[in-house]
Amino acid sequence: MSVQPHAPQPALTLQFERPEDGPAVDGLIDRAFGPGRYTKVSERVREFAQFAPELSVVAVSQGRLMGCARMWRVRVGGQPVTFLGPFAVDQGERNAGFGARMIERACEAARAAGETHVFLVGDEPYFGRVGFSGALATGVVMPAPVDQRRVLARDLTGGDTPLSGSVTPA
Repeated sequence: MSVQPHAPQPALTLQFERPEDGPAVDGLIDRAFGPGRYTKVSERVREFAQFAPELSVVAVSQGRLMGCARMWRVRVGGQPVTFLGPFAVDQGERNAGFGARMIERACEAARAAGETHVFLVGDEPYFGRVGFSGALATGVVMPAPVDQRRVLARDLTGGDTPLSGSVTPA
């Protein structure tokens, strides 16, 4: 019995979101979250946040969009911070490991741009693997009702400074 070698995987490129990526990103987000996404508290934040494409990361393979991690500028308690979301990976590509790489790349870009924190609404077991913690976001007041346990933050300064205050426009 011979073992066949695995075919090489197509190259995956992580890059910052460009205007021409918008329709594919919107399509991926629609497939990932459906129309229910418009009722989420994260959508309330995005209604007043400033989109930051220079911090937002997409994953592309052979010309096909595979994932996105969008970043937005807001304030929490008057402090400029970055809001991450939506974060989505194409259904057939989940568990491939590049979702965490997209988030890391987006956070690195935010740190390089002088941002001190990134926060999001998500599952701590997943996002905790890439440095997000609910303990750093217990004082964050979202613009609509939310399960506070799902509000997570990451300190980009190397410290553990929590965020506190209302989320407002940048």
